[in-house]
Parts: sequence; structure tokens; C-alpha cells
Amino acid sequence: MQSRSGLVFTNRLSVFGLLCASGLVAQDSLLDSRNAVKINIPQDAPVNFVSLTMGPSRATARGAALLLDLHMSLDLRNASPNRVRGVVLRVFAQEAAAGGKASVAVPSLNIGPNDTFPVRIDLQLMRPTQVAAGPVVQVDLDGVLFQDFSFYGPDRLNSHRLLTVWETEAQRDRQHFKRLLAQSGAEGLRQEILSSLARQADQPQLDVRVIRRRTVSAAALAPDRMAQFAFVRFPDAPVEPLEGWAEISGGEARAPRIQVQNRSDQTVKYVEMAWLVTDPRGRQYMAASLPASDADLYLPPGKMAQLVQDTELQFSRRGEPVTIEKMTGFVSQVQFASGKVWVPNRQNLENAALRGVLAPSAEEQRLSALYLKRGLPALTEELKRF
Repeated sequence: MQSRSGLVFTNRLSVFGLLCASGLVAQDSLLDSRNAVKINIPQDAPVNFVSLTMGPSRATARGAALLLDLHMSLDLRNASPNRVRGVVLRVFAQEAAAGGKASVAVPSLNIGPNDTFPVRIDLQLMRPTQVAAGPVVQVDLDGVLFQDFSFYGPDRLNSHRLLTVWETEAQRDRQHFKRLLAQSGAEGLRQEILSSLARQADQPQLDVRVIRRRTVSAAALAPDRMAQFAFVRFPDAPVEPLEGWAEISGGEARAPRIQVQNRSDQTVKYVEMAWLVTDPRGRQYMAASLPASDADLYLPPGKMAQLVQDTELQFSRRGEPVTIEKMTGFVSQVQFASGKVWVPNRQNLENAALRGVLAPSAEEQRLSALYLKRGLPALTEELKRF
């Protein structure tokens, strides 16, 4: 069996807790997978549980809670006749407490029928010590995306949309590199990958803290100014941004809102706007994404909607606040009622305002990492596999 694993994304959904299976709290103890971990994957699921390898995972007392430092590998088998493109696991130590849940997403897979593949789980959770005895941590299968874009899973974490977006981006980027290889040969592909690596190394980093708006007096929250979004518009985008605003105070942006219009002939159920911020010196940073605020968005052709977030975003770099001079937004993804998605094409991403700021897709990162590790021949062979 061959394992083809893509990039692994760990999403911290919250933070709090752990209890050993016997109910006894230890100051610092290793976890035993036989008692500590429960895998909740139905036997008739298209992806089956094979085995669990426990690394040096530990439980450490932290006051009234235990810190769970997880390092383990879950082996799964593709039991379907279709190739697996992505998987999302839900990992939880406690449902209700803050910090008790997380997720692990693995896009850019290429797993054939009956092949096994590992999913690494490296994260920290916490769980209050008063929780009843039982498994320390549980792992659920939230979603699996297949080559034909069919999906399996409860989708509690919006895994269907996320995996579909990542695979659509992956197909876009693989096609770009394959076309470049055919037109410019191996050396042309090498230069493009080197250019991608250089952009990744030079990409300006910005720390963004997102919090719910604070319930204090209006005077205390009075913004320095109301700033208007500028927009990068893509000719083929099904949704067009019309206007947008946010309250700005130094390195904080509050309550961003953007009005959009559906320019396509299909009903839209989800829109996400990415936005950039520029500091007073003209340095530009990728800041955040503004998703549709309404989980039940229904945007028929020609209609308008407003994307609103009741949040406050605090921007800093190397521990110092970043003053916001201006903001620029663009449509980064659209999902239609049919389930299909739209993402910007490679030509859109070559826009001068975006090229030096945007992070490459998960697939482009995976392919460039493969080049660094195994060289150009391995990269060309990998492209041929798709």
C-alpha cells in the first residue's frame, strides 16, 4: 500500500481540558492509546479506521484542568471505489468547555481504492478535571471529499465547502504547472517553483487577533475614522463587491461590512471576501477573510447582500501594532446552491496588488516542498499522477 499525504491543517476551535481514564489526575503522565483515545468512525464509512500509533502524548496538571499534548498518527483506509482528495477529522476532549475541541484537515490527497494513509494529529487540548471518567480524547470523521467531488460525513465543521475549495484550487494550480511543463519544459517549471518559494519566503507576516465586539460605552469605542474599502475586481467573479466600510482606530478594524451583488445566473449560498491592509509606509499585508455573516445566505441572480461581521480585528507585527492606512478587498471564494465553488484563477492572482501578498494554495505549498525535498524529477512525476 502507498500513502500519499497532503498538507495538514490544525484548527483550534477552543481550549480547555483532560481527565485520565481512571479519573485520577497526574502531574505529568504519558497517555495510553488503549484507554485514552476513542475513534468514532462507522464501520460502513467509505474511509475505515485501521490503526492508531501513539507518540509521546502527555497529560499535565494545570490547576483545575489537565493540558493534553497530543502527538499521534491515525491510519485510515480508502474503502470506496473512488480516489480520496481530502479528509477532515474532529478531535475533542470535552464538548462544552472552551479549548476542548479542534480539527485536523488534510487536503491535496490522492489516495486510491484500498490504499491506506496516515493522518497526523499534533495539537493541544484541555479538559476540566470534574468531567466524568471515560476516553480522554475522541476523534470523529467529519468529512471526506472524493475525486468526483462527492462528499461523505456529518459536515459539522463545514468540511464539504472547505475541502471543495481546496481541491478546486489544487486542480487550478496543478493544471498551471502541468501546462508550464508542457510549454517551457523542466527548466520553465523549475523557475516557476523557485519564484513561488521566493514569494513564500518574502511574504510579509501579520498577526491578527479576532474578538467579538466589546460591550462598552459608545464613547469608549468611538473610531478614529470610518474607512472605505478599495476593491480588486475579477472579470469572471460571479459576485461583485460594491462598497464596504470598517471603523478604524489605529491598529484595530471594527465591524467590517461589504455589500455585494450576484452577477451570475446561479443562486449563491456563500461568499467570502479576503482583505488586505496597508500601513502608513505603504507596506501591504494579508489581513483576514470576511465570510457571509448569515449561515443561511440565499442570494439569487442579480440580488444584493451585505457581509457583516460583529467583530474587532487587532493587527500587529512582531508584537507592535500595525496602523491601518487603507484596506483592499477581493472576492476569494463563492459557493453556489448546487454545491459547486468558484475561486480566483491564476490570471486573477497575478494582479500586481496581490502577487506579493497572498499565500499560495495548499497544493502549491505541497508541490514546492516536494521540489525542495526530492528535486525536479519527483515534482514532474507527481504532476503526472493527476
